[in-house]
Amino acid sequence: MPASLGRVLLAYSGGLDTSCILAWLIEQGYEVYAFMADVGQEEDFVAAEKKALKVGAKKFFLEDLKREFVTELIYPAVQANCIYENVYLLGTSLARPVIARGMIAVADREGCNYVSHGCTGKGNDQVRFELAFYGLKPDIKVIAPWRLPEFYNRFPGRQALLEYAAKSQIPVVQTASKPWSTDENLFHISYEAGILEDPNVTPPTDMWKLTTAPEEAPETPERITIEFTAGLPTKVTVPATGKTYTDAVDIFLALNALGRTHGIGRIDIVENRFIGVKSRGCYESPGASILRAAHVDLEGLTLDRNVRALRDQFVTIELSRMLYNGHFFTPEREFIVSAIPASQRTVNGLVRLKLYKGNVVVEGRESSEGLYDERQSSMDEMGGFEPTDTSGFIQIESIRIKKWAQANIRRGQSGVTPKDVYGTRV
Repeated sequence: MPASLGRVLLAYSGGLDTSCILAWLIEQGYEVYAFMADVGQEEDFVAAEKKALKVGAKKFFLEDLKREFVTELIYPAVQANCIYENVYLLGTSLARPVIARGMIAVADREGCNYVSHGCTGKGNDQVRFELAFYGLKPDIKVIAPWRLPEFYNRFPGRQALLEYAAKSQIPVVQTASKPWSTDENLFHISYEAGILEDPNVTPPTDMWKLTTAPEEAPETPERITIEFTAGLPTKVTVPATGKTYTDAVDIFLALNALGRTHGIGRIDIVENRFIGVKSRGCYESPGASILRAAHVDLEGLTLDRNVRALRDQFVTIELSRMLYNGHFFTPEREFIVSAIPASQRTVNGLVRLKLYKGNVVVEGRESSEGLYDERQSSMDEMGGFEPTDTSGFIQIESIRIKKWAQANIRRGQSGVTPKDVYGTRV
């Protein structure tokens, strides 16, 4: 028997691709260990372990990373209001650093020479995983089968994988009735590929796994309260059930359950992948959508406007891009997240929400540290505000505008002509 080419730790999902990759790596002469991360996906981990060992893995490792996922990735993203292209809440992206860190820890402990994954050669995840691997262990060697000609030429499509699985006695479950791929974790589930590759195909109603269709959600709204401390959710109260949640993971699980019931968090988008390819994806992020709505609203009451503007223009955009592109274990990510605690120091208080048929409706908010002054803002009293002060404010603000208008008049471009702001006659 030929000597082993080395020990490989494979990121194993239990599906067709990684099961075939496991068998193929063994066929090439590697000793393969299988790794799974529990990041909150609905998965039969016992069945996955049995399958991996049956296919030929020497060992199977399951790491529970849910708490780390929530506290170290999800909640900082909530504090920064992270969002990609103004709509995607980054559920897949957020899980990758946690999974990669758990995987490298096992690879180190078990003396693995290589790590491997089943990510497509056209997608984002290959970049996210591999940059994370190198950021954690610079000398690690990565085997990416879907970028190896000897693999993708042998398996050009799903049918070739199914034939190989049958030949290698790999148990698979046919999914012809659900022709798309999914990725699930505590934060969300994603759907892509298959029939979804036509951006004009409406997702079938039975595709959505987590959330009730909004039109079928309960007719009675659900009212809840979320309390924040330094921008982090620290208590969720559900009056209808009399329950409260204070543990970080329990809070997120409770909000997920509520969001699922009320049809919250579905999106269907065409996004720009990091490698330059456009991709159609559908996502369900129930708990995350509730949290983001509440957090954004509370910041309106408690966060200084210039701090908020700087955070929105720089921290939110750049951290979202770093997460999406897989630049988590980088100096720029460390630099930018260092600004989050300072921006969230005053974000303390509670938000009252109504959950109803796909909507998160803010019904009120309060904070002992709020920057809002009811008397000062009132239309019924002065509240310490002197209206005549505004005259000077307007005078100063108008200096440059008057000069610009005078220059336009000299050029014969008076703003009194019937043109809109783009210079086109109306």
